[in-house]
Amino acid sequence: MTETEVPLKGGKGRGIVIPAGPVNLVAVIADQGMVGCGAFDIDALQNFGYPAAKVRPANGPSIQTIDDLLAGTIRSVNPAAAALGVREGQTGREALDLLA
Repeated sequence: MTETEVPLKGGKGRGIVIPAGPVNLVAVIADQGMVGCGAFDIDALQNFGYPAAKVRPANGPSIQTIDDLLAGTIRSVNPAAAALGVREGQTGREALDLLA
């Protein structure tokens, strides 16, 4: 597992990459919520009132790095994240700036 500090407009996030066989689990956790790759269950996180969104890659078949996540496009948002302004079509970085 690797952890990286990610500068955001309203603060900083914690980027996490966990190798899992042929894929990486990638997420950035900000003060008010998280953006992750497609492996994360944002509906389950909604059950805890935790704002979360999934991102799809801008290039390639999957999110492999923090840079991929930041450049990717939000493809789904749970209601807690939507209440903070996160919307489908934003970049991962735009969404995280709202969650910082």
